[in-house]
Amino acid sequence: MSEQEQQQPVFSIEKLYLKDLSLEVPHAPQVFLDNGQPEVEMRVGTTSTKLEDGFYNCDVTVTVTAKLEENKVMFLNEVTQSGIFRIENIEEDDIQMLLAVACPNILFPYAREVVSSTVTRAGFPPVLLAPINFEAMYQSQQAQEEVAGNA
Repeated sequence: MSEQEQQQPVFSIEKLYLKDLSLEVPHAPQVFLDNGQPEVEMRVGTTSTKLEDGFYNCDVTVTVTAKLEENKVMFLNEVTQSGIFRIENIEEDDIQMLLAVACPNILFPYAREVVSSTVTRAGFPPVLLAPINFEAMYQSQQAQEEVAGNA
């Protein structure tokens, strides 16, 4: 390999996998007889870790909770979709951006599909999650860290 080929930036998906999946329907079967429009709440979190030189693991965790009046939980579904990514010959700041934005953008559609199919298999209508702007989340987090650093 030539010197120029060795210095080419590398960003590739090595493995995508479902790390964790849980579903709770605490008030079954009574919840299926209740009428009413549930309030659906979604939380999303991302984490990443370096595995070894050039290899990183990224997780996107999606938690969806549906409640009826009086905070009666219809279901609680949590999914952690993960991936191993190869990232080489890229500046450290750019690696952090890839791990916080590009990797979650790749993983989220898989997590969204798992949420929808799991909730449907539990006997509820599918939950269709809207796309997420991970770049805005990253910029907001950077701004909060900057404010905390200046305080």
